Amino acid sequence: MHNTFIDVATLQRSIKDPQWIVVDCRFDLADAKAGRLAYVQAHIPGARFADMNKDLSAPVTSKTGRHPLPSPDILAARLGQWGIDRQYQVVAYDSGNGAFAARLWWLLRWLGHEGVAVLEGGWQAWTAAGLPQEQNIPVMTARHFVPKVHAEQALTAEAIQQGLLQQSITLIDARSPARYAGETEPIDPVAGHIPGAINLPFEGNLDSLGRFLPAGQLRERFAAFTNARSASSVIHMCGSGITACHNILAMEIAGLRGSRLYPGSWSEWIRDPDRNVTNGYDA
Repeated sequence: MHNTFIDVATLQRSIKDPQWIVVDCRFDLADAKAGRLAYVQAHIPGARFADMNKDLSAPVTSKTGRHPLPSPDILAARLGQWGIDRQYQVVAYDSGNGAFAARLWWLLRWLGHEGVAVLEGGWQAWTAAGLPQEQNIPVMTARHFVPKVHAEQALTAEAIQQGLLQQSITLIDARSPARYAGETEPIDPVAGHIPGAINLPFEGNLDSLGRFLPAGQLRERFAAFTNARSASSVIHMCGSGITACHNILAMEIAGLRGSRLYPGSWSEWIRDPDRNVTNGYDA
């Protein structure tokens, strides 16, 4: 099964395979309704729609970040409604760079499902190739998805604090340099970054056409910051635990397997005023 990414030609060859299920993950942080609207207007044939806020996240509370992890049982039930179980190859796509599709990719792996891949170039690549699209909502046969949660793949804020204190983890922040440095903050109420975090924007995983860099280049990009530690000591974060998944995917493509996620990320970290924050590029 495909477990990192695939190209549009590969998906086109298998689009009618009943063992393949496509999920549309298009989303806009500035407009929560934009993804569903785009899906209704046109989508890859047979694709289900995953709402980032309603399907791929839990409700926000006063202590969480903007996109808390969904309950495993609730997510498993939704996957089953989409017709997904362990026998199915899942392909996730979004509008282009794969940042939102990677969230579903990570969630499925978190629940123990390895057969999931991100469509390289997403909707833009599919339409640029002149491939079929439709407006019909697919008829879905419900199945039973049994989650086998890999709880160790998600770290809490407390675990991040302890890991940084003991210097046992490498924390990588996938946000833009300007947000990391605290020069701008268009979404969250506090600007800056976690002291000790390294800035590696997820966009750096892609070439000028929006395709993933070769595995060797991705390996060089991340290995330079792992300090010869195992990949499992590398923890990824971003604003709310979404684009960080893109860096995890890139490391998997590079053969650096086992890096993990701080799901709460910056938007959760700043909920507690006792947690340290810093600005600039000195970390």
